[in-house]
Amino acid sequence: MKDLVQSIELGVSHQRGGVTRPRAWLQNEVVRVGLAELLCTYVMMVFGLGSVAQVVTGQGAFGEYISINLGFGLGVALGVHVGGKVSGAHMNAAVSFTMCAYGRLAWKMLPLYIFAQLLGSFLAAGTIYAVYYEAIYDYCGGNLTVTGVKATAGIFATYPASYLSLLAGFIDQVFGTAMLLLCLTALSDQRNKPAAAGSEPVAVGLLVLLIGISLGSNSGYAINPTRDIAPRVFTAIAGWGADVFRAGNGWWWVPLVAPPIGGVLGAGIYKVFVEMHHRAFSEHDEALVEEETAPLGKKENICANECV
Repeated sequence: MKDLVQSIELGVSHQRGGVTRPRAWLQNEVVRVGLAELLCTYVMMVFGLGSVAQVVTGQGAFGEYISINLGFGLGVALGVHVGGKVSGAHMNAAVSFTMCAYGRLAWKMLPLYIFAQLLGSFLAAGTIYAVYYEAIYDYCGGNLTVTGVKATAGIFATYPASYLSLLAGFIDQVFGTAMLLLCLTALSDQRNKPAAAGSEPVAVGLLVLLIGISLGSNSGYAINPTRDIAPRVFTAIAGWGADVFRAGNGWWWVPLVAPPIGGVLGAGIYKVFVEMHHRAFSEHDEALVEEETAPLGKKENICANECV
């Protein structure tokens, strides 16, 4: 019985004379990709939002700003492990849009990725709200506000610093996302210096950590439309109200519009300055590259350039 249970858990079917190869329970590729993208986004967002909730409600006793950077960076790395080989673990509509713009993902798949990312982010916001419900109410006294000393809406979505104009914030989001996609494109460039096979999750997580450390103070480095809008909608429903869309001079649309623009620009800059100028490889050189980077080179959806 124990062996049978283990075989069922592994998706292995028994036949007379031995055990067949493992079989996939879901044969529909679209469903498989959608479920993987949803789950990896959920994992990334739970760890990221959870780190913010712990810092805010703990009033500095359980972490500081670096804790949030680490939470999102490590959350991204774990998200890549969860869905990287199935969906590519984009976890970010700006990444998916950029992949479509440069022919690395079919446009018809974009709605699926965006829906999965939105749902995963929304569910993660609901989960963190439930886990930290009493802590949030203890911290703010039951007064759910978007701005002010005891504001808690920032646990779930990003808001600009008081000094930041919409124009400056827009530039901030374009630039941050451009750096993200520029570096992701470099990490996956097999003819340059890509991330070593198996190290892609760590490399991408460190990249997100670096962006948070260096480019996060202006507006919380959303650099991800689906990461921002889904939790924002959740907070509007959960008690923070329409102020989540009014705050910051109507900031809500900036993390929606700016990151896709920045993503296309960043990946394009790398291609123009570096990728387009690689020397032509001989067949021998190509074979060596393929042999050395086979785990990356033979995958159409490469984790290292399609994550976050």
